[in-house]
Amino acid sequence: MKLARLHHHANSEPYWHVYAAVILAIGLQLIPSSQLSVGPKYLIAGLEVLLLVALMVSSTSQHMSVRRARRALAIVFVAIISIVNLSSLALIINDILVAKQVSGQELLLSGVAVYLTNIIIYGIWYWELDNNGEQDDPAAARPTDFLFPQTSMPASALRNKRWGPTFFDYLYVSITNASAFSPTDTLPLTHRIKLLMTIQSLTSLLTVALVAARAVNILS
Repeated sequence: MKLARLHHHANSEPYWHVYAAVILAIGLQLIPSSQLSVGPKYLIAGLEVLLLVALMVSSTSQHMSVRRARRALAIVFVAIISIVNLSSLALIINDILVAKQVSGQELLLSGVAVYLTNIIIYGIWYWELDNNGEQDDPAAARPTDFLFPQTSMPASALRNKRWGPTFFDYLYVSITNASAFSPTDTLPLTHRIKLLMTIQSLTSLLTVALVAARAVNILS
């Protein structure tokens, strides 16, 4: 898990922008009202911060048991944010169709928060899962998940002759997939990535089509 070993690869990819994106995603989960949040949102956000701190503190250790614990923490951490965001979207849709207890302004703010969190968290998933770049065990390397346009270009055409995708590249993929509801210049190659991109596109489509449309209708 890349999130679990960022400090180990700090020379090949700076880790501050990943942590900044994660902290922003945690902050965005505090925007929806309590009626549109699963459980005590501040307690969940606090748990996510504790998991992030645990990952940061333990990143320099290379002991095998610590590395396994970091991998488990990284999976749990990203999964919690994903589940909380999808649950918030489900509650928003339920309020639109059934409850109708939340104001149009709250719906609009909650929809924007869910949409932006959706972009960040799937950018992290793509970055975590793709097998481009360094591997812990080169002998156990798995198939590449994404085909970036730079990988099919001649080295002479690249400014960086040793180009490799970083978190920003995967965040860009997430932004374009959430906006266009389909891949753009970077193609998914494996079933797991195609499944994730499908879920992200459907989440974005529901957010934009249902939440934004209903909120604008209430405000008009």
